[in-house]
Amino acid sequence: MQGAITRVCMVVVAAILNHPLLFPNENSTIPEQDDNLLARMKEHQENLEAEQKRLEQEISKTDTALIVDQESYGWYFWSALCLVMFFTIEVCRQDMISAEIPDPMDDEDGDSIAGYLSAKTVALDKCVLNNFCKTRFHPFIHESGRVREFIEGFADDLLEALRSVCNREADLEVEDFVGIGSMFESWRISKPPTCDLIVPFSPPQPFGFQFQLWCDPTTEIPLDLQGCGRIKLIKPGGNGTDCLCGSTNLGDDMLCLLHNGNECEKEEHTSVELLCSRNTTFLSKDQIMRWFQISVTKAWGQISHKYDFELAFWNLDFPGALKIRFRSGKTVVLNVTPAVQFEETDAYLISHFPSDTSNSSDTHWQLSLTVYERNLLKYLAKRLPTNSCHIHCLQIVSFLHKKQTALTGRSAFSNYHIKTALLHLLLSKRLVMWQPENLDHRLRDLLRFLQQSLEEKRLYHVIVGNSRIPAEILVPKIIRSAEPINLYRPLVLQRDVYAKMEEHFQEMVRNTSVLVQEYTPHFSNGHVRHEFSSTDQR
Repeated sequence: MQGAITRVCMVVVAAILNHPLLFPNENSTIPEQDDNLLARMKEHQENLEAEQKRLEQEISKTDTALIVDQESYGWYFWSALCLVMFFTIEVCRQDMISAEIPDPMDDEDGDSIAGYLSAKTVALDKCVLNNFCKTRFHPFIHESGRVREFIEGFADDLLEALRSVCNREADLEVEDFVGIGSMFESWRISKPPTCDLIVPFSPPQPFGFQFQLWCDPTTEIPLDLQGCGRIKLIKPGGNGTDCLCGSTNLGDDMLCLLHNGNECEKEEHTSVELLCSRNTTFLSKDQIMRWFQISVTKAWGQISHKYDFELAFWNLDFPGALKIRFRSGKTVVLNVTPAVQFEETDAYLISHFPSDTSNSSDTHWQLSLTVYERNLLKYLAKRLPTNSCHIHCLQIVSFLHKKQTALTGRSAFSNYHIKTALLHLLLSKRLVMWQPENLDHRLRDLLRFLQQSLEEKRLYHVIVGNSRIPAEILVPKIIRSAEPINLYRPLVLQRDVYAKMEEHFQEMVRNTSVLVQEYTPHFSNGHVRHEFSSTDQR
């Protein structure tokens, strides 16, 4: 093979050296007496052509015989060459793109490119923002207190009635509710008032629960279900029961004084049907929702005569989405969500989240750390400046999101994303920067943080795996040491959903100044103009 290639190279070199155009001729014509020389050159050229054809045939045969060896070396060579070519092309392409489209995060002048507007350039006036907050959110302070007091009393009454209609020996045991969300975190933004309650429940004796979280290395939970866990029902005779009749052979002539065999079998069959998915020992979200809705309906039937209002389910896809309607026409939305407390912590496994559309698994429950988030807000509020602007920032962006949703429809973007971004900012910035006079700057920071997170497709859960959380919040070790969770990850996998969410936010940023101006009453001689009184009810 190598000899053939060498001979070909020699033939080519000889042909080049004998080519008449290689060296310039001294004279433009050849003397007639050199006919013999021309004849010899012609003969020599024919011999070279014949030798070249023979060598080409020989090379072709040799290549066929050694094609395996040649392919192995040729593959590496061409692969390396293609890689270098593609890399060069990509580098050149990126340079061209960078030269044509500037990085929006570095766009200091706020130039709009293809409809893009940087959040840092949003026009915000301090006086307008202060008037907006004063007229839009301050009236809710006293009203929210009265609504919370009413809801807490009604919820206690409803849950007590629910316990009475449940079979204490076979049904779930309902515990006291936990208030979460904007109403209980003092950042309510609109009407009607919405109250979110978590209602923990426990299994009837002698059953128990065993937890399998996504961050436990011994469990196998898919990556697209990060932040979820499964709840295994421990049956009598297994781990967690005090009776030995199920785990010890008592003999044919021995009976358990606590359990009769038929009763245990009947109780086990009934409980598994009620609590678990078919052919599994894991708690079913759908069955819990069905049980909860039926139980709440029965409980309301027992106490409805005590109240002068109507109670109805406003969304049957969620377990406790209730709406209270008074005779005056006013309404209060009450979301009561069944949950399971994770061991002895303030973490709960939630059956359904109204804003969660990605988790369709019947046995994977979403972990809720909202109690820790509420405690974190309280912890930071004690260390922030007096009348700090962090709550107003959260309220304004949530209000803008609500109005943008009314204009362009629903998207996957939620108030929970906004609250998460705010908590990240509070943990990363000096607390002294949140003085009330810095409202406009901190509001831009929040919008810009959200904008950047959408561009990077990354917004981490503020509690899970966050080393900045103060030790006083008492986050469980298994959650504090877990890998951070990207809240956008399930949405990124749904391209259409994520694209709509990005478009929704960009429209919201673009309309920020207009919406704030539209819903801000103008003061004249210290009084609000009368024509804005109707706008306040929007």
